[in-house]
Amino acid sequence: MLKIDNIQKTFNVGTVNEVKALENICIEVEESSWVCVLGTNGSGKSTVLNAIAGSFPVDEGSIVLDGVDITKWSENSRAKYIGRVFQNPFSGTAPGMSIQENLALALKRGKRRGLGWGLPSSLIADLKKMVTPLNMGLEERLDSPIGKLSGGQRQALTVLMATAVKPQLLLLDEHTAALDPKTAAKVIELTQQIVNRDKLTTLMVTHSMQQAVSLGDRIIMMHHGKVAYDFKGEDKKRLKVNDLLSLFDEIRRKDMIDPAVAKLLQEYYV
Repeated sequence: MLKIDNIQKTFNVGTVNEVKALENICIEVEESSWVCVLGTNGSGKSTVLNAIAGSFPVDEGSIVLDGVDITKWSENSRAKYIGRVFQNPFSGTAPGMSIQENLALALKRGKRRGLGWGLPSSLIADLKKMVTPLNMGLEERLDSPIGKLSGGQRQALTVLMATAVKPQLLLLDEHTAALDPKTAAKVIELTQQIVNRDKLTTLMVTHSMQQAVSLGDRIIMMHHGKVAYDFKGEDKKRLKVNDLLSLFDEIRRKDMIDPAVAKLLQEYYV
């Protein structure tokens, strides 16, 4: 279970570039829940994931994962319990290392590491079994540098790496946004298989409203660093893409109205 309690974050405090990125964010994510996070550019959706991952310290509030307060933990310490896949297919891997070396490192997450002369044949056999279901022919290319692969191949492997050792929390930051539609669909299918199989607690930032309505059991929509809407249970199941489009239009209309005018209108009609 993840509990985010009143976290706040302001960047460039006291300068002309000051931005209040997160404001009083309170979210509780139940174990094995899959939450899709939507929002326009600058809404704070990826910033929430960065705060959870420890990419920066929050100004206020707390982040508790499975009963442990990780608010003050470094990003490195949190990585033992949190799997993450980035938007850029070339992030989260060591491009100069082979496919099998990257996967072997992923299997060592949270464990002691040492030096050796190479990967044992038994481990290589296990790695072949890991990549074979991808149907990308990578089982015959395990010694190829991962940086030589296509974006889709690399992103599929990154999903495998992030979940190779079952994480307490999986963070997916628009992980199909840089892929073509066909490849994106394949990576989403792989993601869905792994999340459902291992019952992973998952937060997925997405720009795709179709993904949001078809995946997971909850949708959080953010705006200006705040949670604007939170749909779960039957409310989430009933949502369609057009419903989300209407909500985005409503938010835009509110932004276009001067606050003083909005107050006058409210006083007049109430």
